[in-house]
Amino acid sequence: MLIKRVMCVFVASVIFLGAQENREAQEIVISAQNFKQNIPFKLYTLKGENEGPTLLVIGGIHGDEPGGYFAPALLVDYYTIKKGNVLVVPNLNPHSIMAFERGIYKDMNRKFAKIAKNDPDFENVERIKEIIKNPKVDFVINLHDGHGFYREKWENSIFNPKAWGQTYVIDQKTLDNVPFGNLDSIAKQMETLLNQTLHYDFHTFGVRNTETKFEDEEQQNSLTFFAATHLKPALAIETSKNIKELPLKTLYQLSSIEALMGIMGIEFVRNFELDLKNVKDKIDALGSVKINGNMTLPLNGIKNNLNFVPLLSDANRFVFTHPIGGVKKVKDGFEIYIGHKKITHLKADIFPMQCKLESVQVELDGKQTIAKAGDTLEFSKDFLVGEQEGVRVNVIGYSKKGVVSEHNLKLSQNMMDKNYAIDKEGKIFRLELYAGKNFCGMLNMRVKE
Repeated sequence: MLIKRVMCVFVASVIFLGAQENREAQEIVISAQNFKQNIPFKLYTLKGENEGPTLLVIGGIHGDEPGGYFAPALLVDYYTIKKGNVLVVPNLNPHSIMAFERGIYKDMNRKFAKIAKNDPDFENVERIKEIIKNPKVDFVINLHDGHGFYREKWENSIFNPKAWGQTYVIDQKTLDNVPFGNLDSIAKQMETLLNQTLHYDFHTFGVRNTETKFEDEEQQNSLTFFAATHLKPALAIETSKNIKELPLKTLYQLSSIEALMGIMGIEFVRNFELDLKNVKDKIDALGSVKINGNMTLPLNGIKNNLNFVPLLSDANRFVFTHPIGGVKKVKDGFEIYIGHKKITHLKADIFPMQCKLESVQVELDGKQTIAKAGDTLEFSKDFLVGEQEGVRVNVIGYSKKGVVSEHNLKLSQNMMDKNYAIDKEGKIFRLELYAGKNFCGMLNMRVKE
């Protein structure tokens, strides 16, 4: 299977350069060149106001373990670090996340001892290795969902010593002569803290020591063992795949991260109460995607398919507000994802975009405003787009025989066909702007509630 080449414009590990907090949206560029390569992962830096230790949080190494990538996404969006630093990689394995498979190029977590240069995961694995090895990183956690519920004694096929779910997995008890090297003690402190606040009693966490160097040859290829061999304390957090509620797994992951930050002395605030309802609400907040700098699509409530979306023939640029937003090239356009969830399918209508339109004048309920391509404007009664030389206005969902450009027309909601709205409720309509054969941009005209 050939995968479209994807180039991601990302900010390097800015914390290492002494820069301020970085959690800006990062651009993904889809190029027409075909070859097998995973998408570069995103890296966010949450830098505290005061100096302190640095925690590296890695999610999404396995694409079918959503607790492991929604938790770091919420960490990026809703947490502020006051003391210390937190580096967050929410989507280490983007192609596998969108496919909702463990690893479409085989198991990425078995490639840290050795990886071929032509492996599609090569660039991501080598890049995360360099981040792990950086002297500023004090502790590494790798987030997973694992089968069953770990128990020290065999109970049944779900609750047993071979289960990985609800565990803090360490490769060895201690790393000598490094800060936070008392891995067993740290994991047991986390275990004690989490088991006090479980949603169900049988969700208890345990500590699983794989004794990787002596007992588990396969685990010697893992990310956490790679970290340990470079004297970086590391553990894996495994919530159970048998817990089907994504918000609950995400809640346990966030609670575990918070417990570890507390043990390390990393101080933080979050802007919501950490409970199941709020975590669900945050997971359901999908944000938006800006495409080619001239249109924005709000993703909550968007229709499953949008037809005739103006796009470039090559090198389309996508910027998500959500940390695990992703895009996949398909035969007739693009699929938009948040994590493993396909949000919408954009059927492409190809246009050149050599256009210098900087702004457009719009009247909203009788009041004048200046808008830029990509803006969302709200109206209650009606709107009108002013005439601009050389610019053609096309309001998708409105048509009148003989009208070439829909400027200087006062349009209300009931004059437009809801079947052409962006959203399922029929409240947001596309207002497209053209200059000759060029697409200049789009406004979202949203009916006020």
